[in-house]
Amino acid sequence: MKDSNFLKENNARHMWHPMAHPADSMANPPAIITGGEGVHIVDVDGHRTIDAVGGLWNVNLGYSCKAVKEAVTAQMDALPYYSTFRGTSNDKAIELSYLLQDFFAPDGLTRSFFTSGGSDSVEVALKLARQYHRIRGEGTRTKFISLEKGYHGTHFGGASVNGNSKFRNSYEPLLAGCYHIPGPYLYRNPFGITEPEALAQQSAAMLEREIGFQGANTVAAFIMEPVLGAGGVVPPHPTFMKLVREICDKHGVLLIADEVITAFGRTGDETGSRHWGVQPDFMCTAKAITNGYFPFGALMIHGRVAEVFEGSKGEGSVDSGYTYSGHPVGAAAAVAAVEETMRIKPWENAATLGPKLRAGLQDLARRHDIVGDVRGEGLMCAIEFVTDRKTKAPATGAAPLAFQKAAYEDGVMVRVSGNNAIFSPPLVIDQSHVDKILSATETGLNAMVAA
Repeated sequence: MKDSNFLKENNARHMWHPMAHPADSMANPPAIITGGEGVHIVDVDGHRTIDAVGGLWNVNLGYSCKAVKEAVTAQMDALPYYSTFRGTSNDKAIELSYLLQDFFAPDGLTRSFFTSGGSDSVEVALKLARQYHRIRGEGTRTKFISLEKGYHGTHFGGASVNGNSKFRNSYEPLLAGCYHIPGPYLYRNPFGITEPEALAQQSAAMLEREIGFQGANTVAAFIMEPVLGAGGVVPPHPTFMKLVREICDKHGVLLIADEVITAFGRTGDETGSRHWGVQPDFMCTAKAITNGYFPFGALMIHGRVAEVFEGSKGEGSVDSGYTYSGHPVGAAAAVAAVEETMRIKPWENAATLGPKLRAGLQDLARRHDIVGDVRGEGLMCAIEFVTDRKTKAPATGAAPLAFQKAAYEDGVMVRVSGNNAIFSPPLVIDQSHVDKILSATETGLNAMVAA
């Protein structure tokens, strides 16, 4: 490995970082991570921290998952690559598809389409949703509806259904026929509603209104995250997704669950859809499917949708795919990660420790006026920074960055996005890790006030 000075000098000189201005990466050098073990990461200077970001929501099993490491090594020796395009396949992709239909059986998802990651999975879901209606003789159904503050990746389709202008404005015009409705974001909603269930009903009513306004025969699908992730960890009321499912069924609209973050245990259940008691028509997955150890994703397809494609003639051909769809090394990593997930059931730990982490954050909020809101579900939490609790004016600029820096120096990596600090640690943390996350969070809050 090159020495630390070389790495620091060249980090932003030849590489642009995702979701960052190139000049900012030069002016504010990021932490350079060189090692990981368990739930800890180590930077180029040897500084060891708890990774309360979990990589990027994806290292559910931590950095020492021996089963996945061994599976990748063995597959590299056996077959490092072969495609799954028409006419060829590979053994690990087949094995993974069988394993996934077992894991997702309670969700009604019986078919897999493999991709290179979450944005790919969303893109294919949007395409297949339109194709589904075309096969059934309803080719006018081409529009998509999604939630404000929702995040669905970076491809043109995903960016088009994203509900945050930050991820859209620089690349417009985007895909036509994409519309957004206010989501069940209790802390900031345009209706002045203060009761979660009432807001869920209002947001669902807005979906039905939008479908009616557009014309149900023009709407292909509604796409949503079971818990808004990058939008600030916004969990809906437990009734919301059920109401959405009912409305979609009533109007013949497909429901796409974007579970790139929430599948494989993050919410405290195996999937976010299962957490809310709903079966989607499509489920977009990636991230934790390989524990972050290999770029890989899977679009999961409900049996009733699969029947339409498989029972059709030529119009059911899936004319979409990626060079690395079903990559044998990625599939081997996924088989090992999913088997390990099924063995240790990390969603149970998320269901136990998530509420404890939120309770600790809420206690901090009572003592720090700069925290306006605390939210979460399972082991995904957020605190929202404000300069004034009455007006809810967002705290932006240098203050949130001061929070992140101080927490990191105190031994915990936390992700700041806008005026939110997001926590998504590995699902294998224990109570001592929760305690440390909370103490470093307080260190960050104190530094933020002083900034």
